[in-house]
This record gives sequence, C-alpha cells and structure tokens, in this order.
Amino acid sequence: MFHHVKDLQFNARVSRPDPRFANLLLEQFGGENGELAAAMQYFTQAFGAKAAHPDKYDMLMDIATEEFSHLEIVGATIQMLLKGVNGELKDAADSSEIMQVMDGKAVKENIIHQALTANPQFVIITGGGVTPRNSQGIPWCASYVNSNGDLTVDLRTNLASESRAKLVYEHLMKFTDDPYIHETLSFLMTREVTHYKMFEAALNSIQPNFPPGVLAADPRYLQNVYNMSAGTVRGPWNEGEIPGMGKEWNYVPDPIAQAQDTVGQTKLPEDFNKELKDTEKLDKEMSKVKSTEEKKAEPSGVAQWSDYKTTTK
Repeated sequence: MFHHVKDLQFNARVSRPDPRFANLLLEQFGGENGELAAAMQYFTQAFGAKAAHPDKYDMLMDIATEEFSHLEIVGATIQMLLKGVNGELKDAADSSEIMQVMDGKAVKENIIHQALTANPQFVIITGGGVTPRNSQGIPWCASYVNSNGDLTVDLRTNLASESRAKLVYEHLMKFTDDPYIHETLSFLMTREVTHYKMFEAALNSIQPNFPPGVLAADPRYLQNVYNMSAGTVRGPWNEGEIPGMGKEWNYVPDPIAQAQDTVGQTKLPEDFNKELKDTEKLDKEMSKVKSTEEKKAEPSGVAQWSDYKTTTK
C-alpha cells in the first residue's frame, strides 16, 4: 500500500514565475525520460522479480516509489512556475508577482505568448494544471516503459534510463538562472546517479548475468567483428580479448568475401563440434538452474502475495 506524506522529499522552491521553463520541465513530468516513465518502469519490473529475487523486488519498489516522489517535486515546481499565468490569465498576471519581474506589459504579453505558443495545453486544455504530457504537449505513453521479464535485462535497461534522465536534468539546468530551481534540479539529477549505482550493484550481485536469458551464444559467430565501413578504427571493441570472456576478437577485414567463402557462414572452415557440444550442455544446465530458481520461489497451495504479520497488544 502507499501512504502519501504531503511534505516533499526535497523542498522545491522558485524565485519567480517562468512559464517558458515550466513548459521545458514538463519533459521530466510526462516525457519518455521523465519521472513518471521511470516510476512505472521500475514498478512494472518489480512484479516479475518478486518470487525469484525478493531482495531486488524490494529495491525496485523502493526506487519506483522514490520516482513518484520526484514526479511530485517536478509537478509542484511546474505549478509554482505558472503562478500568475494559470486561472484568469491576464487578470492574475496583472495583480501578481509576474508583473514585478516582467518589466512592463509588453514583456509580460510576450512571455505569455511564447509559453502558450510552445504548449497551449497549459491554459486551453488543462486550465493551468499539470498533466502527464511532455514539453510538446504529447501525452505520456506506456511504450516508454521497458520490462522484459528477465531481471538482468531490466537492470541494464534501467542503467540506460537513469543515464538519459540525468542528462535531461543537466540540459534543463542550462535554461534557467533561478538558484532555487538549480538546487531542485541538482538534487533530482544526483538521485539519478544514485539509482544508477544501485542498479549496477544489483546486476553485479546476480551471477551469472551474461549473456542475458538462458541460452549461451553460438561459438561459431561469437568472436567475429566485421569491417563494415571504409577506414574502420581498431580498438578494444574489435581487437584483443573480449572483455570478461577469455576469448579473442576475430577481425574480419572483408566480410563480403567471408560470406561468399563460407556460403553465408553455413560452411565454416573451423571445427566447432566440441564447442557446440559444450554450449548445448551449458544451455541445459542454465535452463535447469533458471527453472528451478523460479519453481522454488513459487508458493505451494493458495498463492498469497503478502505475508501479513499479526501483532498482539
């Protein structure tokens, strides 16, 4: 269950109204890299982790809940940035702080016009309220959520999600000189870094965690790196040892000739019989491990999600 505490996790403040920046900040409310997307992604992923990885379920639910807290911070900040603009637009603007910071009616009219041109939903559709849309007014979409049912895949997805969100906050900080908003964005940006390291630690605690899924990589095709463009640069991604695998990259300078010589890689010169048998054996072992892991975590009899503890008075 959720219990809402009305005090924010971080004391969001703004120095003055700024409808233009309010519009930009919507990207972190209802955008594809925003807080709602992150909260729903981790919340969704947690269900599949509950049985086999209850500790990771706890972590995902904690972070998802914190992301909802961040959504509230972003929404509150947007609402404060619209002070004097929503409601009775012109009358409110004439009598509020917005006139004190706009240096006259012409500038006031200009900034309101810019805000509404960029995103008219603020006053035309939502009446000055915050809704799950991005800075272009596009509604939030469930396709922003990635949940693959394999925890190691989901955790790698989350590393990318936190990286993107961190970068958006970093960019947003360039578009406002309000010191209070900078403090808020710095807090939110830093929490993305914290979550990244939490997901990284969780992924490293699952062994083995590569390759994702159950089936091992086919040894016949694993080590080849193809020269697919003129002037390919050599580096640790196509020469030397494959990181953590104890195998060497096999650089193929002419992939067209290789495909022709091997009849589309169906007739390879190397004998991979032993490696293929080892891979088949590994697939069976991993299948058994993964299946047993899930089955052991499933309760017998009536399924019950929560284990309610009784208290005596």
